Amino acid sequence: MTTTLPVLVVGATGSLGGKVVDELLKRGKNVRALVRPTTNASRLEEQGVEIARGDMLDPDSLVAAMKGADAVITTAAGYTRGGKNAQDIDTVGNANLAEAAHRTGIRRFVLTSILTSDQTPQVPHFWHKKIAEDKLEQLGVPFVALRPGAFLDQVATMAGNPLDKGRLIWMAKATVPLTFVHTSDLAAYLAAAVDAPADNGERIDIGWDRPVSMREVADLMGSRVGKNIKVWAIPSPVIRAAGAVVGRFNPVIKDMAAMFGWFDTGRYVSDPRRQEQLFGPVPTAEDALARYTDELRTTQHR
Repeated sequence: MTTTLPVLVVGATGSLGGKVVDELLKRGKNVRALVRPTTNASRLEEQGVEIARGDMLDPDSLVAAMKGADAVITTAAGYTRGGKNAQDIDTVGNANLAEAAHRTGIRRFVLTSILTSDQTPQVPHFWHKKIAEDKLEQLGVPFVALRPGAFLDQVATMAGNPLDKGRLIWMAKATVPLTFVHTSDLAAYLAAAVDAPADNGERIDIGWDRPVSMREVADLMGSRVGKNIKVWAIPSPVIRAAGAVVGRFNPVIKDMAAMFGWFDTGRYVSDPRRQEQLFGPVPTAEDALARYTDELRTTQHR
C-alpha cells in the first residue's frame, strides 16, 4: 500500500524496535517514533524519524502520537525492559495503546506478541500478550499479532559471547527442542506486516523451519567456528526454587522461572505455515544460526 502517512513505532529505542525502524525506512516508509520525554532520540532524529514524545501510561499522549498515522507497530515490553513500571507497561500500557488505536482509527495495528501466549496463564508476561491481543479484538481494532519464539540473540549471550567463553548458559533442559527467532528476521516481518495480506485479528507464529534444542544450538554454532561450545544447563528444580524464594521480592524472577518451566514441556513450538505464506521462505535453523554466529564473530574482539 502506498501512502505518505507515517508508521508509528512504539519501542523504537529498543533493540528490536530500532531494527523495525531501519526496515521501515528501507521500504520507503515515513516513520514516527513514540519516545518517552526523558529518552535520547538523537539516533532516530538523524535517520529522519519524526519524534512523538509520550508514554504508554499516558493515554492522551498516545492519541496525539497516533493522529495522522497510517499504522502502528509496537515492540514495547515491560518484562524485558525491567524497572518498577514493567508490569504496568505490559498490562495498562498495552490496553492504552489499543484504546488510542480505536479512537484514532488506525488502519492496521501490528502487535509483537509471544508464541503460545494463549496457552500459558502461568507465565505472566506471556499471558499479558494474550490479553493485549484480546483487547485489540474486543475494541475492533484491525490488528495482526506476530507470535515469535525465544530471541536467540538474548538467549545465547546470557553469559557473554559464547564464542569467547566456549559455553552457553541455559535454565532448562538442554535437550528439549523449542522455537527460536533471530531479532533481525522478526524486525523484517513486523515491518512487512503493515501491508501484508493478513486477515484482521490473525495471530501468526514466527520461528524457523523446526524447533532446536540448546544442545543443537551450541553444536551448530560450534561447528561454524570450529570450536566446542558447552551448554551449562541449570536444573529446572533449582530454577523453580529460586523463583519461589526470590519471586516474593522480585516477580520478574518468578515469571522467568515459569517461562523456562514451559520450555521444558516441549510445547513451545511454532507452526510456520502462515509465516511462509505471508513473508516468504522460513529460515532454516542452520541458516539462522550461521548468520548469528557470523555476527558474533565480528563483535568477538571489539
